[in-house]
Amino acid sequence: MQWTDDRQIHIHTILHQNKNDENARGHIGTELNNKAETVMQVEVDKMDRTVSVVEAIHIRDREFEPFAFRINDEVLPELLDSYQPQEKKIGRPAKEPFDPYKEISESVHRAALDAAFSNFCITSYDDYLERLKEGYALQNIKLGHNKAVKVATFLSNKRMVIKEEKG
Repeated sequence: MQWTDDRQIHIHTILHQNKNDENARGHIGTELNNKAETVMQVEVDKMDRTVSVVEAIHIRDREFEPFAFRINDEVLPELLDSYQPQEKKIGRPAKEPFDPYKEISESVHRAALDAAFSNFCITSYDDYLERLKEGYALQNIKLGHNKAVKVATFLSNKRMVIKEEKG
């Protein structure tokens, strides 16, 4: 701040943002945001990768409307008058929870179950989950513990696997 005042200069910095939120990275990012007169965000439009959108995040003086530009054939930035800002959600887009009914076809379920039950008697629930992981892995579907539990519940609900007796 003293440099800008003593020398009557402008200091311009470019920082990347954290992936899970839109904060500048690290303690330097935090301090620069605290001292900055203007903080702007430049982001590639998710619908059209040739368009970059500029918007004000924090301004101490005069606000401006978001605008967009693209690089033209002469490799110069070109303002897009037709750009309409869209409502933004902070952070990464929400991911749908794993659903074995939607994400895995019946034929894959059957092939994985054939492999899981091929040669062995299943002695416990943990053994069952391990066999499911192995059977689905043979079908190129990786299941962690939580997904294996969801698949086991799904298979039970759809009566594709029936527990007849202990062991």
